Amino acid sequence: MTHPIPPGTRDVLPEEMRELRAIGGRMRASFEDAGYGEVHTPALEYEEVLLRGDARAAGARYRSFDEQGAVLALRSDMTIPIARVVATRYAYAKPPLRFSYLAHAWRATDRGVGEPREFLQAGLELIGIPGADAEAEVVAIAVEALSAAGLRRHRIGVGDGALYRSLLASFGAPPERHLQMLEALSRRDLVGLEGQVRDLELGDAERDLLVRLPLLRGGREILERAADEAGQESAGRDAVVTALDGLRALHERLDAKGVADRVIFDLGLVRELGYYTGAVFEVYDPAVGFTLGGGGRYDELIGRFGRDLPACGIALDVQRVHLAQAAEDALGAKERPE
Repeated sequence: MTHPIPPGTRDVLPEEMRELRAIGGRMRASFEDAGYGEVHTPALEYEEVLLRGDARAAGARYRSFDEQGAVLALRSDMTIPIARVVATRYAYAKPPLRFSYLAHAWRATDRGVGEPREFLQAGLELIGIPGADAEAEVVAIAVEALSAAGLRRHRIGVGDGALYRSLLASFGAPPERHLQMLEALSRRDLVGLEGQVRDLELGDAERDLLVRLPLLRGGREILERAADEAGQESAGRDAVVTALDGLRALHERLDAKGVADRVIFDLGLVRELGYYTGAVFEVYDPAVGFTLGGGGRYDELIGRFGRDLPACGIALDVQRVHLAQAAEDALGAKERPE
């Protein structure tokens, strides 16, 4: 007799559980050493609270009802609950505020077999500091936490989550087309994106920029290539210049912290969640074919709950970090001479 569990969930047995706890503990210690206090929030939130944080992700949550008929939902990340906590429990606290967490989250998926619905995240949120200084702090701590967890090959992809939206707006692309195009970009469906761009009633230069810019990925030199791509008279030049200035400033801070070599600039990088307003991050390891986490700047989110503060953060999938660590170890064993 078989007793199945829901797709996208899994049982964790003792040996793996010990390893996950050890990895999570080392990451938690890195956050604590950097001055981030750990918080815990309810797994269940009122749905209206989660929708206030990100109305675009309304379909990503599992719903229930309480005894009075109010709609409850499992959190799909920790950023929105922490934004609520900051606006309510820290309404008059002097920033900056630094929080970390090690917690489960849940997301519905329609992308086929293998996509998790339940996952364990380790992350941090830095509240109250604008610009590159905060972003560099978050990225540098994430790099250190992953090293503490046992990874050696990890990299952080860095882009600007507002850049493509700003370009579409600058070019006068119909607003009803924006979301579809951003979703294609978040899936890395560059062929589908190009088809959508070609359907827009834009000039050749604008369409070419929308197609070429997401292809730029690499070291700091691609920032200069992006400036060249934007040209001198393009309607989208201001959006590109603003994004590149922020990314250059971030690179300088990361270089000063000694972690710039861990960064890959990616001008096609966007995040699925709709609250990001600037720099965005994704975490990779060449030993595996999936991302290990991500995050970015969300300067408007906390204001939706009543306190206007800039913020940025990053979340790491502990189980995926564990898989990457095992894959790195296996590759290392193959590379060592007998």
